[in-house]
Amino acid sequence: MASDSHLIETFSTLRILCVGDVMLDQFIRGTISRISPEAPVPVLHIKDETAVLGGAGNVVRNLEALGSNVTFISVIGKDGNGSQIQNLLKAYSKVEAHLLIDKTRVTTTKTRFIAANQQILRTDFEQTQILSSDLETDLLNLFRSQVKTHDLVILSDYAKGIFSPQGLTNLIQEARLHEKPVLVDPKGIDFTRYKGATLLTPNRQELAQATLDPLKTQEGLVSVAEKILKDTNIEAMIVTRGPEGMTLVTAAGEVEHLPTQALEVFDVSGAGDTVIATLAASLASGASLSTAMRLANVAAGLVVAKVGTAVVPPDELITALHHQNVEAHEQKIVSWQKAQDQVQKWKRRGNRIVFTNGCFDLLHPGHVSLLNKAKKAGDRLIVGLNSDSSVQRLKGPSRPIQQEASRAFVLSSLECVDLVVLFEEDTPVDLIKTLKPDVHVKGGDYTIDQLIEAPVIQSYGGEILLIDLVEGQSTTGMVSRMAG
Repeated sequence: MASDSHLIETFSTLRILCVGDVMLDQFIRGTISRISPEAPVPVLHIKDETAVLGGAGNVVRNLEALGSNVTFISVIGKDGNGSQIQNLLKAYSKVEAHLLIDKTRVTTTKTRFIAANQQILRTDFEQTQILSSDLETDLLNLFRSQVKTHDLVILSDYAKGIFSPQGLTNLIQEARLHEKPVLVDPKGIDFTRYKGATLLTPNRQELAQATLDPLKTQEGLVSVAEKILKDTNIEAMIVTRGPEGMTLVTAAGEVEHLPTQALEVFDVSGAGDTVIATLAASLASGASLSTAMRLANVAAGLVVAKVGTAVVPPDELITALHHQNVEAHEQKIVSWQKAQDQVQKWKRRGNRIVFTNGCFDLLHPGHVSLLNKAKKAGDRLIVGLNSDSSVQRLKGPSRPIQQEASRAFVLSSLECVDLVVLFEEDTPVDLIKTLKPDVHVKGGDYTIDQLIEAPVIQSYGGEILLIDLVEGQSTTGMVSRMAG
């Protein structure tokens, strides 16, 4: 968890360059209590109207909310809605906006009519013709003047005309010339337009449209993603799969699936903007693709629980990650049956299972050293933990210092520990018979002939590994010093 917090804290040091189709998102909210006498349609009694930055502007809002410094390049029309976008951008102290004005187009505006937190109608006011050659040249020159001083580039394509195929090529080549990662939120049926980018972030519907494949299975999705990466010289793709989560596919052959983090969904508007903004900030801060996807997945789960195009501030993201981390730790603490089922799955994958046991009453450096060394003896480490009653019988009526739930949670928080299993007996013999680990680890203060469990392990061909303990480290010694 500390590493996640530190990563998020570094977002404020970043400079990210975002280019894309800006929009004005209008929200008109009210109540419905009757049907119009003029036509069979509901009458919305308007209570309030709000407007926020949409499209690529929502990516900027999300980046700014995460704490990053943003330079934004886009195009607006010479109209009232364009002026409103300019005014909205002035409210963000960490955003430097460069908006080119196209007198031949209207500013893209989406208006959503909402009653009882439910959209009842959306209207779009837009023109999608490509930029004139003069405007495209101005945009590229502006981009060239900015890209060197930024950590990462986002191209937010909403298919409203700001990106022609040649314009995209020029922007991507210029960014890569200066060794800047390029993240693209793509649109349309031709992803070869984004050749040479670092990362694409389509949703499943966009990927299906681009490949003419329904993508009914994860395997099918991975297959088409791999083909696109190969054809376009793009390093990776993260596909958002709505309620099913996200999938990472890299040109190097890595594949990772994450389940959704959304507990409730009110509005998916702008969720993709939150995803690419969080990915960008994470990657620019030095996170791996896997870590960046995990953070973006959590952020997306938070934003879809809000109404309208919303953002996720750093403290909210950190809190959600903390809760997720706690839940992940607790999921490591399992029953004998669940442990046995998991061991069978791991063994089918060819994993080498390591087992150790103890009271682990007050976790100290000696314990951590033993556990880290034990994990290196295989692929998965299971810790058998003496229950409170078992510890009391072994150590006396004043022990344990910490109850079994606390001891189990502390152990589960260690990265090297994969499962924690409580046992009531004085020895782990029955648990070892159940799990049949490949390696049983004990401290070097034992010899194999002193281990009551040794015959069981040897009976099925298991290995016993004795590991030297850290001198001067013991819970009994700690308790004695505290009492003194």
